[in-house]
Amino acid sequence: MDTIITIARQFGSAGREIGEQVAKYFNIPCYDKELLTRAAQESGFCEEMIQTHDERPTNSFLYNLVMDTYSFGYNASSFVDMPISHKVFLAQFNTIKKIADEGPCIIVGRCADYALSDYKNCVHLFIYGDEETKVKRIMNKYNLTEAKAKDMIVKKDKQRQSYYNYYSSKKWGRADSYDLCINSSVLGVEGTAKLIAQFVEDFENRKR
Repeated sequence: MDTIITIARQFGSAGREIGEQVAKYFNIPCYDKELLTRAAQESGFCEEMIQTHDERPTNSFLYNLVMDTYSFGYNASSFVDMPISHKVFLAQFNTIKKIADEGPCIIVGRCADYALSDYKNCVHLFIYGDEETKVKRIMNKYNLTEAKAKDMIVKKDKQRQSYYNYYSSKKWGRADSYDLCINSSVLGVEGTAKLIAQFVEDFENRKR
């Protein structure tokens, strides 16, 4: 097993829980919030700052600068002038690559599929769900009313979509941006994890 699995997910689709189950099956690490801690340690940013900008879009005019920066290497002056949101993105981007270089793992969110687009040993997934299932899960998890759960789902997904579409060259949630898109409401958390494990095992076998 040397495959790296990236999971993009709708809020409330249980993407993180599914990722953890798949990681347990293959006995490999799963990075979600753990990636933020690692990025903070390696970049020198405080973890609170990384969390504040985590998967949040930016409207900076320095978009082209940051594209050039992580594609072709950056110089000190351009990095100093860069807005903090871009610096945080770069910190996460570099950490994702370092983690991938260490061996098989699962990385949840944070444009990981785009950061690892040049890696051939990756499977990129998108997990979504039926609204009713997602709303019930968020209501139970955060002790919210149905209306507040719906609002939270819309807000979080808009943030993730804007962040992904801004920093990557692909479209969040669109089938052709990923290798496999799965509705976790159909099979549930365990069933979806089993389906992904089978998909990854078949992917491994085809490489041999």
